[in-house]
Amino acid sequence: MISFVLKRLSAAIAALAFATAAFAQDFPKRPVTMIVPFAAGGTSDVIARTVAEQMGIALGQTIVIENVAGAGGSTALARASRAEPDGYTIAIGNAGTNAATYTIYPKLPFTPDSFVPIAMVAKTFGIIAIRKDFPAKDLKEFIAYAKANPGKINLGHAGVGSSNYLICKSFVTAAGIDATLVGYRGAAPALTDAIGGQIDGVCDAAASVSQSVNEKLVRGLVVGSTVRLATLPDLQTSAEAGLPEFEAQGWNGLFAPKGTPPAIIAKLNAAARTAVETDAVKKRFGELSTVAPDPDEHTPELLQKLVTRDVEKYRKMLADDAK
Repeated sequence: MISFVLKRLSAAIAALAFATAAFAQDFPKRPVTMIVPFAAGGTSDVIARTVAEQMGIALGQTIVIENVAGAGGSTALARASRAEPDGYTIAIGNAGTNAATYTIYPKLPFTPDSFVPIAMVAKTFGIIAIRKDFPAKDLKEFIAYAKANPGKINLGHAGVGSSNYLICKSFVTAAGIDATLVGYRGAAPALTDAIGGQIDGVCDAAASVSQSVNEKLVRGLVVGSTVRLATLPDLQTSAEAGLPEFEAQGWNGLFAPKGTPPAIIAKLNAAARTAVETDAVKKRFGELSTVAPDPDEHTPELLQKLVTRDVEKYRKMLADDAK
């Protein structure tokens, strides 16, 4: 009797494996939705649209962008975690949405285990930019002004838990200043208010703020990288500006809901790898001061390591922000 049951169980498992393989082989049969955790126009959105276009070509199906803003990206990830694990809903995330958020919002309806990593698709660099009429010519003067006016400077970001928020936190901590950090539903609205003078500045990534700096709509103060950016050659690195403690180099990666079949993850990973290696993506990333991953950085395992590392990193840094 036991032998009969085991045979039936083995047959069922084999049938399921065959069905899963067949499903993966036909994937995708319809458009794939990529959820972006912020409003249109921000860093994650620009990177997502750039990569999605080329991934769609590689997959033979359109990838539709769905912007779901709110709560520093956790609203979008909650939606993504509830999606069917069939490969037709994926999300783009970063160290904010997929690592820091677990410390800031400890009662979230999802955990790091709610997602399967697909691939890192971009490496980004953080910038502090200020309104063009701010009364400080450089970083040294800005810090002096902030220390003379504690709590009066306000810097916009894409919401508590976002990568831009982490740039802000890293900056004010390194500079030793007391500044008010103002959350928005995305990087683009924050930048719009900085351009309009409603706030003093923004913590953002080069991908979404460099054009505004070059057009002199805002003034770049410092970039948290070890080398100057090709798109902003006159903008000093943190070390050059006298604040080497300020580091703001981040990542963007793609994730699928837990339970998505490995064969489908492999297809999505291959499409992402193909996308970031195209001339179109490299050219656009170059314009955005964004860097594609190195060949050995495309694996799901590497992205999982980044998440695990940053969950612990921000658990220590953001303990006081927990809600």
